[in-house]
Amino acid sequence: MLCPLCDGDGGLVVARTPQFRVVRVVDGEEAQRFPAFYRLIWNAHVAEFSDLPVTDRHACMDAVTEIERALRSLLSPTKVNIASLGNVVPHLHWHVIARFDWDSHFPAPVWAAPQREVSGPAVERLPLPLQRVDDAVLHSLTIAIR
Repeated sequence: MLCPLCDGDGGLVVARTPQFRVVRVVDGEEAQRFPAFYRLIWNAHVAEFSDLPVTDRHACMDAVTEIERALRSLLSPTKVNIASLGNVVPHLHWHVIARFDWDSHFPAPVWAAPQREVSGPAVERLPLPLQRVDDAVLHSLTIAIR
């Protein structure tokens, strides 16, 4: 079976380490509705979090925490959603998504039906450009993994 997360980056690469990469989702409806949608993708093909040795599990969750911290400090979202579903793509990855009370689906999950129409691009509602958020995520991870 082909794995899209083994065959490609899975988004715009923000950070890359020997263990994982962090990408921002840039394609599709998810990127348009939820512009601060990041994924931590484990480089090796493993299906479940429990497949990782304990030190890798800690490194993975420390990185997820740093992504969340960067989103919270820069964007002041209403909530940050963190999920690891892997039902469609059974390759270990974590979704870290800044959510706002103005987004089309809030308070429902991003994969649920929209709750309202939102006029204009969602990215224009963010307090700063996504490149600055990407840079902050990279900076946070660089400091955390030293």
